[in-house]
Amino acid sequence: LSLFFIGCDTQNQAKSLSDLINEEEGLTGTPKYLQSPMVTAGNRVYMVGHQDGSFPELGWHIKNEMGGIWDHPIKLMDGISAALTLKNGTQFPLSEATSFTNYPFFNKHTFEWREEEIIIERMQFVPDDNEGILFQYEFMNQGAPKEVILTMTGYSDLRPTWLGERTKMMDGKDQASWDSNKSVWKIKDSLNPWFVMFGSNSPYLSYDESIENPYQGEGTVNAISYKLMLPSGKSSFNFVVAGSYTSESEALTTYDRIHEAYPSLFQQKKERYEQLANQSKLTIPDKKLEQAFEWLKYNCDWLVRKVPEIGTGITAGIPDYPWWFGVDSEYALQGYMAVGQKDAVYSTIKLIDSVSHALNGNGKIIHEMSTNGAVFNSGNINETPQFASLIWKVYQWNGDRLFLETYYPTIEKGLEWLLSENDENGNLFPDGFGMMEIHGMDSEMIDVASYTYKAFLDASKIAETLGKLEASEKYLSLSHQLKEKINNEFWSEANQSYADFIGTDEQALRLIDDAIIRADTLQKPWAVAELKETKAQILRNPSATPRPFVLHHNWVVNTPMEVGLAPTDKALKALQTAEKYVNPFGVFVTGIDRDESAGSDDGSFKGSKVFSYTGAVMTLPTGVQAIAENNYGRPDQALNYLNRMTRSFSYALPGSMYEVSPDYGMMTQAWNIYSYAVPIVEQFFGIRPDAANKTISVKPMMPTSWNNASLEDVAIGDNTLSIFYNRTETQTSIRITQTKQDWNLKVMLNESSADATKIVQGQGTLRVSDDHTIIEAEGGTIEIKITHEIQ
Repeated sequence: LSLFFIGCDTQNQAKSLSDLINEEEGLTGTPKYLQSPMVTAGNRVYMVGHQDGSFPELGWHIKNEMGGIWDHPIKLMDGISAALTLKNGTQFPLSEATSFTNYPFFNKHTFEWREEEIIIERMQFVPDDNEGILFQYEFMNQGAPKEVILTMTGYSDLRPTWLGERTKMMDGKDQASWDSNKSVWKIKDSLNPWFVMFGSNSPYLSYDESIENPYQGEGTVNAISYKLMLPSGKSSFNFVVAGSYTSESEALTTYDRIHEAYPSLFQQKKERYEQLANQSKLTIPDKKLEQAFEWLKYNCDWLVRKVPEIGTGITAGIPDYPWWFGVDSEYALQGYMAVGQKDAVYSTIKLIDSVSHALNGNGKIIHEMSTNGAVFNSGNINETPQFASLIWKVYQWNGDRLFLETYYPTIEKGLEWLLSENDENGNLFPDGFGMMEIHGMDSEMIDVASYTYKAFLDASKIAETLGKLEASEKYLSLSHQLKEKINNEFWSEANQSYADFIGTDEQALRLIDDAIIRADTLQKPWAVAELKETKAQILRNPSATPRPFVLHHNWVVNTPMEVGLAPTDKALKALQTAEKYVNPFGVFVTGIDRDESAGSDDGSFKGSKVFSYTGAVMTLPTGVQAIAENNYGRPDQALNYLNRMTRSFSYALPGSMYEVSPDYGMMTQAWNIYSYAVPIVEQFFGIRPDAANKTISVKPMMPTSWNNASLEDVAIGDNTLSIFYNRTETQTSIRITQTKQDWNLKVMLNESSADATKIVQGQGTLRVSDDHTIIEAEGGTIEIKITHEIQ
């Protein structure tokens, strides 16, 4: 027992965070989900606990260790706890909040000590680029002044991240020491220069380390008590946790900085988040979807992880995927670019490319990498072609030729590797795992084929831009061949769908047997019957050569429409077939898992105790479906899928959208922004940037319910574009503004009558081409009005 007393009362004079916030920006969760995860995010440190203010063991990647306070590549603490004690010994633990409110970059738990007429709010935020977190307790004493003892307890757990053993990160026993000069607990890992420290600038009453540790591991439990006089009204108390995986002095510097400068650090982060909100600012009639879009921009920032020794990049999801991925980034960064978060795009691509080059050296893109630099999976097949398409998409937005030149060698080598080492029969369909991580699904997959087609098409444009005309022609020829082969060889007219894969009868029969067990276990009798019939058909009509199979109805069968290679007749059939495999929240990952909620307006997903995606509806497949619908001129159907996803926004964690709809898996997920930003920015508003040539094409395709819509401050190169759309029964008005006067605008309208279209502001030429009206303009603003014929 280490116990030390000083006889003093303290009235803490901490500046209240509540004076710095706009309460209207907060979203309060439901009581049902108080015992579910929340996150307080920063690019260096983040904290995962429960909405009720507690820190239970949670997560499966490192079992029971994905919660707490993390400073990647190490964990700092399992959590903290607090309790108030009156003079008479009555105690009130601050572990069962009555409400949780999430704000764009911080959050608040509310505790009510009704008997003593005290409301306590615990607010916390992580300053940008700091390895620490500030906790502020605000006391609203509605009764007479009273003296209390506040006991703060910290549960250290200095330990390595996932795959730490691969980089020789060995976990030692935590060693705690009390620094009486700084009034702070300092904890060091016995084998490493890993440190965490915590305390307050308020005078302390006592400290204690003789506390039993409720968590697993090598951590310590240390407490500090403070005597507080709570006046009638409001008072505040600050508590800081800071860490470092390199030195004690660095942790101490961070600790002091946060204590001293937290109001300005808070204000700086607040202003940065206001800028995030104003970029690609959406205003539409559906306020729930509008709010989801705004908060997804905040979610994007929550997922940026900076480890200076390795790099900075977006991570896949919290709590179990707080590290870097190839394919997750390849989807998500397209959305990040469309909402103006360019720095995260550039740093993530640089990180993924450099590690892929160092590990593979052949253009193959990695799949999953821990924050300590250890790569778990050197790459699935689809990630390499998707990298090429990501680079072309980003170039369209930034117009940076050096960017294109930097990553073209990776693309060139990757596409060579794709076909030379992964296409044994030479039919242009690479063999191997794509997005579906089902055992045995590693032959010729539809998503790999689709993304390979798109990669060659985009690589052709990249090569042409860089003056490599021979390569451009070769890539273009390969994309044409792939398009024809996919439509001929993957299409199943009987199933009105593209096939899951092309494989041998032997492989298909093995997969069917596995799928029957899966469907039977999930109690899907219709799926069992369908699979048995498919098996019987194969046995009745055997084939000595590989052929297409529709077995699982996996969401990836919709990728031909996502990349636009399907002809309209096949696309419309496949899109209609896909409608069978949805529930109120979106698209089933694996169609045979669909349940009785399919096609209805009620339903949810109950995950297993052992983490699994079986039976799941996910945001990525649903977003892909929205993009696919838009590609074939069906914005109302696309909006239907967005509305399904939006039902899961704030369903469990206010301000966020779970990976598995509505409330399972990662509580926030990077690729959600792909599922929203691409359909909204690039398709509904129709923004098609060509920054290199200072040209922006705009081809609006609004859902019928969006009569008034605007998208403001869309960053394209060094330009900024805004679109204001208004539609009435008799007239449609489109006003477009940009900050650069020397950029060209090309507005394409579905209306084919030039007589009905007038330029009412700005200068431009108007012509009819291919059943479209095209207005070409140069300058800051153009406004167009189209008169409708009333039927």
